[in-house]
Amino acid sequence: MPKAAESLADTPVCLELSKVLADSYNLYLKTHGYHWNVRGPQFNSLHNMFMTQYTEMWTALDEIAERIRALGELAPMSGSAFGNLSSIKEGDATKSATDMVKELVKGHKTLIETLKNAIKVADDASDDPTVDLLTVRLGSHEKHLWMLSATLED
Repeated sequence: MPKAAESLADTPVCLELSKVLADSYNLYLKTHGYHWNVRGPQFNSLHNMFMTQYTEMWTALDEIAERIRALGELAPMSGSAFGNLSSIKEGDATKSATDMVKELVKGHKTLIETLKNAIKVADDASDDPTVDLLTVRLGSHEKHLWMLSATLED
């Protein structure tokens, strides 16, 4: 029988996957919100880039949660659970386009660190399917980070 979400600390791989899910969900929400609220001369390009990124992240959320379930745990699903697990802060719609990009860069860097830690824990547990899933996610977030960072260059 699956354990309650509060018991995830008993299973290190699922705890790390839950942190990845929470950071991913918060970064998804921030990216989607910035897609709605970006303005200025770069509106069209940023609006489209944010949509590409949040769409990719949305699909990944399901894959991460399903991996937690495959390991016999319940996936966190509430705002409070995500808030307790995530290292990524909420977005601010009043920010300028440049500051939105900077916030997303910071969010991807944070999630990349969360992913690297989760990969280590999964690797130490010889959980190859989780390592594979997280490695793909790492590559995606490194690409998103590169694209966002490139918009900040002169």
